[in-house]
Amino acid sequence: MTAGDIAVVTGAGSGIGRVVSRALLASGYRVALAGRREQALLESAEDHADALVVPTDVTDPDAVAGLFTRVRDRWGRVDLLFNNAGTFGALGAVDEISVADWRRTVDTNLTGAFLCAHHAVAVMKEQRPQGGRIINNGSVSAHTPRPASVAYTATKHALTGLTKSISLDGRPYGIACGQIDIGNAATEMTETIARGAVQADGTRAAEPTFDSAHVAEAVLFMANLPLDANVLFLTITATGMPFVGRG
Repeated sequence: MTAGDIAVVTGAGSGIGRVVSRALLASGYRVALAGRREQALLESAEDHADALVVPTDVTDPDAVAGLFTRVRDRWGRVDLLFNNAGTFGALGAVDEISVADWRRTVDTNLTGAFLCAHHAVAVMKEQRPQGGRIINNGSVSAHTPRPASVAYTATKHALTGLTKSISLDGRPYGIACGQIDIGNAATEMTETIARGAVQADGTRAAEPTFDSAHVAEAVLFMANLPLDANVLFLTITATGMPFVGRG
């Protein structure tokens, strides 16, 4: 991948999506910023000439189709998709959350990623030069759950399967797919974790976080590889977070 390539970032209105969108723009990418809140997307874009703001609900198949139509109409191709949109969703064990809350989390975290990949891969197969890259935003919850996070954890585990399947099926077309699993990057979503999060033994403890700019650096590293090389899985965490260990 090279500067000037076309990137689509979902969940670009805040958090990791905002930081990665700005890093891609600063590196010379042309970036379509997708998310539900137009004003937040405009703030992420900072009036950059190479930014395209496309309000999009990733759970809506028509909206996602419209996003990729806008990108193709504007730039003619898609070189990179950062599948980032996601939600913690309702907290609770498997017997505690409602079916409706389960479906809302699955629709955003898993089906939304599927819909975006569905359209991105179709474009990448047809365009010339053929190929492109998809980076899915997983989580350390794709490996190890937090208490009372069944819906979020299940979707992040499922993203790992989606990543592997896209990587396998994309090989004949020069389409690479990888996943970045992030633990405790400092964003609006992790503010409560920094103040105190429930641990596996039921106690509550403040957990360390790290500057989300380092996530953007990691995404850029993955994105800027040539298409004959791929980071299949990359895990980046706060060094002191309670992820590796027992108890």
